[in-house]
Amino acid sequence: MKPVAPGTVIFHRYRGYGVVTSVNLMTGWISARFSNEGRTLDLNLSCDHVQHADGEPIHFRSASPDRMPHGRLMAMVRELHKAGYQRLYLYSWPKPSGLHWRWHLFTGPRHWMQRSWREGWYGSGAEYNLNPVIGWGDNPGASEHDLISALAKFDPHGLARALGRDEDHTQWFSDVCNTLLPNYTFSLGWDQHAGPQPDHLPVIPLRSNVKPYAGPPLPWPPGWGRLWSSVPRVTPSVRVTGTNRADAPSDADR
Repeated sequence: MKPVAPGTVIFHRYRGYGVVTSVNLMTGWISARFSNEGRTLDLNLSCDHVQHADGEPIHFRSASPDRMPHGRLMAMVRELHKAGYQRLYLYSWPKPSGLHWRWHLFTGPRHWMQRSWREGWYGSGAEYNLNPVIGWGDNPGASEHDLISALAKFDPHGLARALGRDEDHTQWFSDVCNTLLPNYTFSLGWDQHAGPQPDHLPVIPLRSNVKPYAGPPLPWPPGWGRLWSSVPRVTPSVRVTGTNRADAPSDADR
């Protein structure tokens, strides 16, 4: 499909030929000016049957975009586990506001509460809504294999620390991915004001207009229950390799 950008000449079945003035490819809406009209017209690429000037239809996905990158991260981690990088872990938890979920990839020992922090290996759905990239030089909508390639170029030393075996966690993660993807992801945090830790893994939708999860209950990661029953909760130690320490998550966000 030809690219759609400001300046693209389009054809609309009722208004004739026009010129695109602005584009929002996250939502599928464009603005266009037709003939000598002073005002622009807002059009939805999913249902307004807009065409290029040569008659080629402009198609846009009808489904809403993901609100967070967690589904793509889950698919990427699953592929890396298959390749032998089984000491790679995905931690996901809600921000204090409850409006978005954070994510954090870490490698090495499976210490959920004392995770190693590397620059670029964490982020938030709030940032993803405005710029739908992970931050490794990847492109919007990149496949899991493209994400792996971008991560290997971005931080080869960090990725090398994930080499090793953790069969219990790999099997658990594979089962969770097979059950939840492509519409849901998991959270390792919960609203502690609403009560104690749930019996099963919390599940959240990746996009709007997705029905609440009605699948089988999922267990917490291997060793999670033992961790909370025998180890006091502590603040994770921060390890940032970059110089901009202001980008590291604050204690309140963890």
